[in-house]
Amino acid sequence: MSDNKLGRSLPNWKVPPRPAPMTLTGAYVQLEPLSADTHAADLFRAFYGHDALWDYMFSGPFHSASAFHRWVKEHSSAPDDLAFVLRDRASGLCGGIASLMRITPAAGTIEVGSISIAPEMQSGRAWTEAMFLMMGWAFEAGYRRYEWKCNALNLPSRRAAQRLGFSYEGIFRQAVVVKGRNRDTAWFSVIDSEWPALREAFQNWLSPVNFDAEGRQKERLSDMTRLTRAASDPDL
Repeated sequence: MSDNKLGRSLPNWKVPPRPAPMTLTGAYVQLEPLSADTHAADLFRAFYGHDALWDYMFSGPFHSASAFHRWVKEHSSAPDDLAFVLRDRASGLCGGIASLMRITPAAGTIEVGSISIAPEMQSGRAWTEAMFLMMGWAFEAGYRRYEWKCNALNLPSRRAAQRLGFSYEGIFRQAVVVKGRNRDTAWFSVIDSEWPALREAFQNWLSPVNFDAEGRQKERLSDMTRLTRAASDPDL
């Protein structure tokens, strides 16, 4: 039987390590292991009053510092996930969270999820660089597939995935129940063979020469990543 009928062989395949708590540092952002005692107060301030950030999340919104602190403590200690806080290097303030999750080393797959970015960080380069750093760690550690999943109704998340170079893979209907409501889940991925070109796109976009004196981008990241995507989201 031909190799093609059985699937491509992987003679040099090695199971990658599970991610351990680590700090990832870029030019604009530092990713630190999420800690309630260290980060909850800053994050509560950044998120407070922006309830829409939690519309498609499994938890939230939070209207008291104590409830948020409790959630951060639980979220940061989840045994199968590695949660990060995004700290803006210029201001020193925490403005977002993101996790490596659904980590399956035997298959070489890993997902980025539980992403929430405060409005003050959404317009800068920090959160984009954070996504770049997390993706870079995964592929450099030997993972073959890096996933992004979101509620199919969450068009901003779907746009973000496509901007970051993820390829659209379709909708899983009635995938889960969230806060008593049905969720159809949109799936996106990047695979290891796409990473070199995507890494170059990120590096070119993040370069200071891509921004003018007022910090406005000259070229859009979505234009740079377009050719790396195997499929585009038909609803965008």
